[in-house]
Amino acid sequence: MTTPLRPAPEQSREARRAFLAGRLAAVRERIAEAARAAGRDHTGITLITVTKTWPAEDVRLLAGLGVRDLGENQDQQASAKAAACAGLAPALSWHFIGQLQSNKAPSVARYADMVHSVDRASLVSALGKAAERAGRAERAGRELRCLIQVSLDGTAGRGGAHPDEVPRLAALIAGRPGLTVAGVMAVAPPQEPAGQAFARLGPVRERLLGEHPGAVVMSAGMSGDLEAAIAAGATHVRVGSAILGHRPPAPLPH
Repeated sequence: MTTPLRPAPEQSREARRAFLAGRLAAVRERIAEAARAAGRDHTGITLITVTKTWPAEDVRLLAGLGVRDLGENQDQQASAKAAACAGLAPALSWHFIGQLQSNKAPSVARYADMVHSVDRASLVSALGKAAERAGRAERAGRELRCLIQVSLDGTAGRGGAHPDEVPRLAALIAGRPGLTVAGVMAVAPPQEPAGQAFARLGPVRERLLGEHPGAVVMSAGMSGDLEAAIAAGATHVRVGSAILGHRPPAPLPH
């Protein structure tokens, strides 16, 4: 008997927790099996659970199941959930994974540990200024880890820098106090096999590592193509619906 993709609205908190636990275990097993198939150690692969449109209560349930890395693609929801879950221990690590407008950088820099979608010089500048301000406000060094989003097909409007632009963006990030070059991110284009697309990301990452040895992160793969991403060398996968179910209309965090 298969678990329904989305729990019924009347389910209790306990039933929702059981739903999440079962699907989380299944995704973790998929990651482990994909790592075995690729001759890799699954402990070197970070699962980012993407909670966009789901409430802060789901974040709390996931935290109780051992989830520490959370992904969001809209600042309004992410900032509210980060504030609502700020008291959890151990602390959560927030990943901003969506296309980011420069005017949202000050907000994102206050709660995000990693931004996966840095793809232009103006955004580097905005994040750098915001990270410096956030660091001063906290009276401590604030390091915002940045992934350069790479376009694998050059389609306008989908986000991502051309592979040839990656060295320049990395140099800009490295030159900003408060920012760290952490690696690369990509989304597989819908019109070609994911494995074929992700194979083009590996060489971009290798070139980046030559100049920035700490840029070890390769963020690639989602619910439908995480196996292909792991085979291509992904260190971080971003999974939402395979864990939380089909997304409901966007709720307010609570």
